[in-house]
Amino acid sequence: MSIFGDPFDPKVRLVSACACGRHGSQAEHAAAEGEALGNRMVEQAVMRALFPQDEARRRFLSAVGAGTALSVISTLFPLGAAKEAFAQGAGKLEKQKLKVGFIPITCATPIIMAHPMGFYAKQGLDVEVVKTAGWAVVRDKTLNKEYDAAHMLSPMPLAITLGAGSNPVPYTMPAVENINGQAITLAIKHKDKRDPKSWKGFKFAVPFDYSMHNYLLRYYVAEHGIDPDKDIQIRSVPPPEMVANLRADNIDGFLAPDPVNQRAVYDGVGFIHILSKDIWEGHPCCAFAASKEFVTSMPNTYRALLKAIIDATAIARAPQNRKQIAEAIAPANYLNQPVTVVEQVLTGTFADGLGNVRNVPNRIDFDPFPWQSFAIWILTQMKRWGQIKGDVDYQKVSREVFLATDATRLMKEVGLTPPATTSKSFTVMKKLFDPTKPEEYVKSFAIRRT
Repeated sequence: MSIFGDPFDPKVRLVSACACGRHGSQAEHAAAEGEALGNRMVEQAVMRALFPQDEARRRFLSAVGAGTALSVISTLFPLGAAKEAFAQGAGKLEKQKLKVGFIPITCATPIIMAHPMGFYAKQGLDVEVVKTAGWAVVRDKTLNKEYDAAHMLSPMPLAITLGAGSNPVPYTMPAVENINGQAITLAIKHKDKRDPKSWKGFKFAVPFDYSMHNYLLRYYVAEHGIDPDKDIQIRSVPPPEMVANLRADNIDGFLAPDPVNQRAVYDGVGFIHILSKDIWEGHPCCAFAASKEFVTSMPNTYRALLKAIIDATAIARAPQNRKQIAEAIAPANYLNQPVTVVEQVLTGTFADGLGNVRNVPNRIDFDPFPWQSFAIWILTQMKRWGQIKGDVDYQKVSREVFLATDATRLMKEVGLTPPATTSKSFTVMKKLFDPTKPEEYVKSFAIRRT
């Protein structure tokens, strides 16, 4: 049971009893779980080191029991010191106080919830999560080092690295923040215009030029024969301003992150035409990003920050945690949304604005693994629409920006199972994408700028 004051009072801090009932708050529960997991990993590592052969290890444990085995081992090996060293991470934090910028959308859930629910503190970090007006501001403040790291759209680190839209700076994306979690929302007056072929002349908003929202909207309309540069208008609008623009009739619709789509329904000004998961199931949306300089110059701080976020992601993946997370991130200093709106997004039980209540549990989901094939697909769309030109070393760029190795190691530490490979094929609107043939994919589209 959670106890809150006014959820829109920025001075209010989350106070909640945990699900198991043994801790005063969910943050304490998460910290205890993390400590227990770390202790188990140390114990298992020591046991494997002393008994490398599985059969010998099993015989020893069977003979004396796990509890006795650990007691015996602790007289020979300083388990307590090992556990403390593990909890401290690879070394001393180079920097404890950090600023991480975010846009107030549910895509940033792990980055946001890690603050009120104690995941940063668990890693010894004092993180200020800073609500930011728009993606260009996030990019510029991060490049200017006002932010140590940031919540970014997954294409942004690729664009920054390649110098698309800004000077080239080596950037990294070690974790995906969310998968799915977007939708195309249209103004209520267009309830009878569900066929995209009838959208000629429409004005759409997306959050940023270098965004999955832009690429998925373009992909969707192009597959229906609509040229996104000739038949419709697409403009960049910060997510917090989208509903107001829809209400004012400045735009006909948007492909937006949530809770923007659900807020349009809640306010009675729009309806959800299609969820982005129905365009591409499991697509990446937002990401945790940091400069290569930050990653290499502050390796211990970087590791601690990434682990806090992946740890929070592991909690966010569990459906039973979604309602409490909605309460934690809804207040004014985070999303500034009614809890009902955030809860509908995170739980997947929602009104669609057409008189239906839908149940789509994976409307948004949380999987931190940065598939390098995701990066390659994004690069093909940047090439398709003329944002980057000339030859592109797809494999090299994806490998250097999407840091799958770092994610793999830390996912294991928090109890998640990373995939065995870094690349996979997938289908977008029934069209197969083979990451080993990106140029063929680009050239396969009838509507393109290249």
